[in-house]
Amino acid sequence: MLDYNKFVEGIFILQSERQDKIKELIKERRNLKISEISEIFQVSEMTVHRDIKPLVNEGVIMKTFGGITLVREIPGNPESNNECILCNSQINPRFVYKIILPENRIEDTCCALCGLVRQFQLGESVIQALCFDFLTGTTVSSFLAWYVFESSIRVGCCKPQILTFERKDYAEKFVSSFGGKVMNFQEAIEKICK
Repeated sequence: MLDYNKFVEGIFILQSERQDKIKELIKERRNLKISEISEIFQVSEMTVHRDIKPLVNEGVIMKTFGGITLVREIPGNPESNNECILCNSQINPRFVYKIILPENRIEDTCCALCGLVRQFQLGESVIQALCFDFLTGTTVSSFLAWYVFESSIRVGCCKPQILTFERKDYAEKFVSSFGGKVMNFQEAIEKICK
């Protein structure tokens, strides 16, 4: 059964066609608001969420608060790079720390340690920084995340190892089993950058 949703500029647009257009837009702009996409295609925000779900699952984009951002470059983009901007290590998508800068530039680091150092270096020019909860994989703003330093779990990244969590209670429960120390964003920055 075909998935026709809304009438746009006199023609019906299939979900797959909208997804292709969303890929083009995100490749060009790197960040989009759900409301913008809804307006562009004249569809509901719920339809946009259904349209982007497969793109999130593919790892092309990730949801942010009220929008989406490019996670990995879409094939064919010459700028595609899977190395940490700071230490040049290969980036594991599970631990990537994304720093969003003016003019839709995004810098990727391989882990929270490199991400925090780079965020400190860039200072006020950072618009947003995103990381993933170690347990749930949920996208978290770096400013709101909780950081666990020096746990006994080793994930093979930079040292000292820092794991990120969305909630303080999750981080504390993790530490009670695997050791380490829980810090908020400011404490984490102070520990590694002073």
